[in-house]
Amino acid sequence: MPEYYVYVYIDPRNFEEFYYGKGKGARKFSHLKDGSDSDKVKRLNAIKEAGLSPIIRVIATDMTQDQALLIEKTLIWKLGKTLTNMSQGHFSEKFRPHDTLHKDIPGFDFRKEIYYVNVGEGPHRRWNDCRKYGFLSAGQGPQWRDPLKTLCEGDCVVAYLKGAGYVGVGLVTNPAIRVSDFRFKGKRLDKHPLEAPHMFENSDDEEFSEYTLAVRWIKAVDREGAFFKKNAGLFTSQLIRASLSNQPKTVDFLERSFEISIPELMKQNEG
Repeated sequence: MPEYYVYVYIDPRNFEEFYYGKGKGARKFSHLKDGSDSDKVKRLNAIKEAGLSPIIRVIATDMTQDQALLIEKTLIWKLGKTLTNMSQGHFSEKFRPHDTLHKDIPGFDFRKEIYYVNVGEGPHRRWNDCRKYGFLSAGQGPQWRDPLKTLCEGDCVVAYLKGAGYVGVGLVTNPAIRVSDFRFKGKRLDKHPLEAPHMFENSDDEEFSEYTLAVRWIKAVDREGAFFKKNAGLFTSQLIRASLSNQPKTVDFLERSFEISIPELMKQNEG
């Protein structure tokens, strides 16, 4: 039902907008009873101490919840750090990171994206094989295979090695296929010397085979040369694949470490 609205709190001392929210009924007045020590409450208390009351205005009405959430997030993104909103709001992944209007961002300014890929070393895969023969792999079940299969030709991939750091930046040249179908210099991988002892286990089973994603490595290093910095807010995850489009700090670190411009690299490979 279109019963939701979006509202704003305005400081009467300077007419600055300092909080956006969405709700229905009397939701817009609920913050006046908030007893927390948030920045929002501190500002409300300062207004009260000045003998004033916040200006509360509904700025969009008669909407569904999803419509209200999207408008709320748009307004939060627009004012960014000047607000006292604690939450970044819903639909955050759809919005460009703040303070990035000076640069090109994958997924926003051009179609291809930059992805973190967890190498996940074990008996079925080794980073040295990936680096030497131009691929990334995952498999032994749909939950590990499927994230890799979503990557497309032209996407930028950053290889992460647990316990070491970032070890490679490359461009996808072909989607993920069963390891038995992958070729390096015209030969199956099992015709090359491999460090992974069981890479071809289940290779005749479409469901549980290892899958290989062809990658042209732009820069790649061994485990000992991996790049990482503790307590620097760099992105890591146990996920097989994750987008880095909203991780500008990590992308900046990768560009400095590997001495490349990822956006320029990807724009050159659009099409």
